Amino acid sequence: MFTHSRRNLTWWFTLSMGSILLMFSGVVYYQRVAYQLEAVDRLLYKKARVIAASIEYEETAADFEPINLDKAPLLGNTPPPADTEVFYARWYQPTGQLSHFFGPSPPEQLEQGPAFQTLQWPTDNASNSLSFGSAVTYAPLQLRQITLPVHHQEQVIGYLQMATPMTPVQESLRQTLMGFAITVPITLGVIGLTGWGLSGLAMWPIRKSYQQLQQFTADASHELRTPLATILSNAQVGLLAPGDRTAEKHQRLEKIVTATQSMNKLVSQLLLLARHSDSLNTQTLQTVDLNSLIKNLLESEPICTAAQAITLSATLPDAPVWVEAEPDLLHQAIANVLSNACKYTLEGGWVKISLSKGARSAWIQVADSGIGIPAADLPHIFERFYRVDKQRSKATGGLGLGLAIAQQIVQAHGGDIYVSSELGQGTCFQVELPY
Repeated sequence: MFTHSRRNLTWWFTLSMGSILLMFSGVVYYQRVAYQLEAVDRLLYKKARVIAASIEYEETAADFEPINLDKAPLLGNTPPPADTEVFYARWYQPTGQLSHFFGPSPPEQLEQGPAFQTLQWPTDNASNSLSFGSAVTYAPLQLRQITLPVHHQEQVIGYLQMATPMTPVQESLRQTLMGFAITVPITLGVIGLTGWGLSGLAMWPIRKSYQQLQQFTADASHELRTPLATILSNAQVGLLAPGDRTAEKHQRLEKIVTATQSMNKLVSQLLLLARHSDSLNTQTLQTVDLNSLIKNLLESEPICTAAQAITLSATLPDAPVWVEAEPDLLHQAIANVLSNACKYTLEGGWVKISLSKGARSAWIQVADSGIGIPAADLPHIFERFYRVDKQRSKATGGLGLGLAIAQQIVQAHGGDIYVSSELGQGTCFQVELPY
């Protein structure tokens, strides 16, 4: 119980701190993207202003017409520098007609759009080649484009359009993501370990209470066995005495025997819950074949008696399915689930048990065509002494501990039990046991 509570505290601590960490990482990455993009836009704007300032034009009566682009960088006669970061530069007339350009062939007419745009240059026109050994792959090139209207005396004399590759920005962001991909999982692991330690420190004062409660349950259950055994033996001896079996004394003795047997069963189950509230000792574990265990369970007298009026079938693999478990406890856990399915299946119905192998766990499924469980009761059916309704209680006369014991045994083996049900249609239990 203490370990289970500590595990829950660690899980919620890790979940909350991990969510904060992921949100913080997302905000940092978003801000870095915005900063990088702003830096590219600022540099692109400065270059565009330099080119625009170098354009020579003369004033006419009709309009302002550029007459000389020879001295303009990239657009003029001067060869572009070898290390230029500009992918293309274009000059459009005020009417939007192409006049001069540097780089790949542009459209003849200016396409109106935002001042800054992120474009993808088509693979068939321009691409980045990345070599991996002897193979060469091509990826679309991401560009950042500026369309700058050039004004003179509040009149537009043309449009300057430039673009620069986003490769340096993408590489920087890729390295940032790689850093997050490495540091975030490590940090989550550290958070988990810290949570485990802090939960242990926080729960240390109540650890003794858990131990005392567990010890009290075990001691009380053990001490009750002796007087119950005495009462049961004396009542059974009284029943063996000669006399009228219809007499009132004989009937009272039968009631005493029935009540004592019920109490004895309750005490035994409480003692079992107290002894196995935490993980099992590895020294008690054995290699168990679930295939053989289920076959033996189906042939046992209690299951055969419970399934007399219904159809009980099994789907088992041909090969053994091995798990590390305590055989007797695991036998009881599966028997409790199977008995529960048989009890709540009406006469003429069916119960199916199947075994399958997963990647890391073995799965035992017990499905029935019984009366089902209301959705409001599903979260509580594994609680001790919980009964869904009076109808189910009268039909079985159970103590409400069978499923609680089954869940505790399975969890002590490192597994878990899952349930799904529809009222009036049946119930399906799935038992997961790690290899």
